[in-house]
Amino acid sequence: MIRPADIREWRGRDVVDADGHKVGPLEAVYTDTATDEPVMVTVRIGLPTRQRLVFVPLDEAVAGPDHLRVRYGKALVKKAPSIGTDDVLPAEGEEPVFRHYGLPYRPGAGGERRLARG
Repeated sequence: MIRPADIREWRGRDVVDADGHKVGPLEAVYTDTATDEPVMVTVRIGLPTRQRLVFVPLDEAVAGPDHLRVRYGKALVKKAPSIGTDDVLPAEGEEPVFRHYGLPYRPGAGGERRLARG
């Protein structure tokens, strides 16, 4: 398991898929609002003039010497819900991110957001 303090230091380093294929650089870390543990990262993908941020879960992620390896394939990640490089994920956009990866989504008891950018 990657410690919360460690993952925040990985901004700008490569995120690679389970087969070692580069997906893109890590842009931001999102924590679970209930546990304050890191659960997702955004990865910058696309052409230099048309970049976007895709969300990738951190379950089973492993830190290598110069990269972060996630368990999801590059093709699946590139089809994930995304936001613009200067945008914020709206609350109603959280569930589709979890659903894309086949993960359960439960908002807070009062309906509050599940993800917070750390």
